[in-house]
Amino acid sequence: MAGAIQAVASHPDIRAVRSPGGIEAWQVESDFVPLVALAFCFEGGATQDPPRKAGTAQLLSRLLDEGAGSLRSDAFQERLADRAIELTFTAGPDAIGGSLKTLVAHADEAFGLLRLALAEPRFDEDAVERVRAQTLASLRYQQNDPGTVASKRFLAEAFPGHAYGLPAAGTPESVAAITRQDIVDLHRRLVATGRLKVAVVGAMARDELSRRLDATFGGLGGQFALNAVAPALLTGRGRRVVVDLDVPQSVIRFGYAGASLRDPDFIPTYVLNHMLGGGAFTSRLFQEVRERRGLAYSVGTSIVSYRHAAMTWGYTATKNERVGECLDVIASEIRRMRDEGPTDDELAKAKDYLTGSYALGFDTSTKIAHQLVQIAFEELGIDYIRRRNALVAAVGQTEIREAAERSLGDGSMLVVIAGRPTGL
Repeated sequence: MAGAIQAVASHPDIRAVRSPGGIEAWQVESDFVPLVALAFCFEGGATQDPPRKAGTAQLLSRLLDEGAGSLRSDAFQERLADRAIELTFTAGPDAIGGSLKTLVAHADEAFGLLRLALAEPRFDEDAVERVRAQTLASLRYQQNDPGTVASKRFLAEAFPGHAYGLPAAGTPESVAAITRQDIVDLHRRLVATGRLKVAVVGAMARDELSRRLDATFGGLGGQFALNAVAPALLTGRGRRVVVDLDVPQSVIRFGYAGASLRDPDFIPTYVLNHMLGGGAFTSRLFQEVRERRGLAYSVGTSIVSYRHAAMTWGYTATKNERVGECLDVIASEIRRMRDEGPTDDELAKAKDYLTGSYALGFDTSTKIAHQLVQIAFEELGIDYIRRRNALVAAVGQTEIREAAERSLGDGSMLVVIAGRPTGL
């Protein structure tokens, strides 16, 4: 797959392949290794969960390989294992999807099993109850995990009354309420060709891919209406919320505005975030919070891009008695970045890193396929990989100041602390 990786990383040869049935896929063809990797997604994920039944989409995704067609769960899994076929399914807030990886020699079997899983999932009652029990056990364990508690409460405070404020995995109460019919109904609405994005990387000719697209996805349902999801803005900036947990170290989540991947301002906001908190060891927050003051082992920020909302959120953890000091340092660095901006050298190094490291996201065929599907899902254009580094390189001090004004604003943050902080 080295040939495909090199091609995508530098001036990729990505082409759109449309099947006779009208299904489109983005393809990178390479016969360097006899492998094929496929990624796909359907628009509509946890935001489409039935009322008071958060976790339905995730339960659905976990059940898709638990038996399909005439194959019960054990038989389906044995067929995958016998041919070393990797088939996974996932669900997020805005999409449900997955990936397939197979040797070319086993492509018939692999694509056939994918077709069965998507078009004819069994949703056997014993499988539903087994996966439900696994999910409930995980959720109960997480109720005492400070990181999970802080993250869930942060989302609830950031997007109150909105689907993005609900835990995608659900709660013990909501998962217990999900019925098999809820799963069947959600599958019928979401797994439909009208909202499908596909990317394929590897040793498969265009004509063969075209044929397999119809054979694999052509039997799915058409376009079904999604529940409307209202645009949302992060709320609660300036608030500090404490969730009481008896732990010696408090876990902190904090956030402010961001930019979605579809927003023309995303790239400047992305570069700004890298310098402030997203750049691991080089970011200002890492240097000030960890290196100079030893307040935390790790600290950072990332941009979260939903279909109908965006934010920048951050994480750290520190001793209960040092929470106030840690938050003061973070707030000070946010204000300093807003007021002074980065130095020219700081900006140049950030852009060099972001352009030079971009190819690392394409070091496997599966990563390439997932990157292409995300780009297709966000409607960034089939040439985005070719254009992306030039967009980063074009960011100057003016764009950074504008991005800081939009995302950092007055420097206030929504903060959620799980622990027993003192001195706040």
